[in-house]
Amino acid sequence: MIKIAVDAMGGDNAPEAIVSGAIEAARRSNDRYEIVLVGDTAAIQQEMEQHHFIKDLAISIVHASQQVGMGEAPSTTLRKKPDSSIAVALDLHKNSEVDAVVSAGNTGAVMASSLLKLRTVEGVQRPAIGSFMPNEHGVCLVLDVGSNVDCKPEHLLQFGMMGSLFMDHIMNVQNPTVGLLNIGEESSKGTDAVQQAYSLLENSTLNFSGNVEGRDILKGRTDVVVCDGFVGNVLLKFGESLASMISTTMKRTIRGNLPGTLGMYLIRPSLRKLFKLFDYQEYGGAPLLGIKGNVIISHGSSGPRAIKNAVEEAWKMATSKVTKHIETQLQQLKGGKTGV
Repeated sequence: MIKIAVDAMGGDNAPEAIVSGAIEAARRSNDRYEIVLVGDTAAIQQEMEQHHFIKDLAISIVHASQQVGMGEAPSTTLRKKPDSSIAVALDLHKNSEVDAVVSAGNTGAVMASSLLKLRTVEGVQRPAIGSFMPNEHGVCLVLDVGSNVDCKPEHLLQFGMMGSLFMDHIMNVQNPTVGLLNIGEESSKGTDAVQQAYSLLENSTLNFSGNVEGRDILKGRTDVVVCDGFVGNVLLKFGESLASMISTTMKRTIRGNLPGTLGMYLIRPSLRKLFKLFDYQEYGGAPLLGIKGNVIISHGSSGPRAIKNAVEEAWKMATSKVTKHIETQLQQLKGGKTGV
């Protein structure tokens, strides 16, 4: 059975929301996976006592005496907190005691610990964090969204390759399209690095659809959107605020307006579906691609639903062996082929 370590002490709502989400995931496991909660045993047990009918669930606890704050520097935590819930969870993965790790904790600490303990797949120059964004046709994967501020053209090519493999093996999108985020469709647009990346992507065997602009993302022009981590993170944070802004504006506009209030009531089911598309909790978390392991980084404000979905995503990564596929494709690149 697949084992998934969940950092019970990571995130703004830990351990309550994390434990609740893990229990909800365990109820839906159907013998597909076992959950290992990592953190302060007493605190975890206290939260578990708030739930009923959990005796037969596939959940165990591994103690970790330290936890990493959301604002702590990653370099500091690596040195001073070797027994943090993040470090212990990744040690379990490193030692093959679990098959995947989920954490809503300090993103920098999760990344740094993953690189230190799991290492990168041979040939990967820079791991990347991918994040889902909704569009008119479903979702697309944007990467990188924060791990690499400055990227070389070769990094962007690898992001496209890893994103393509993830969408193929995890989201079941056959021959996914890959677009390069830019300020215009022409190949001559953008920085030197982006122009060079265009050439590399165009000459690869990826299903490259050329440059895409910001407006093309929600239209669903491509399945994978490639960019550096600075741009990707700005895009991600903007998207997270969009649903809230729409909801707040609509409520303010119809306040005191009887016809508007009645209309809002009638279309409420449709609105819920719309807002659900922009809710990060629906997507669980962001995969860290390019490391020798399966790591899902969830939003710091994740609630139980986000953790449940992140566990499901971690199970998909572990069973599909997407990391092995990345390694295989990179070996082919090294042997003289380009792309996937």
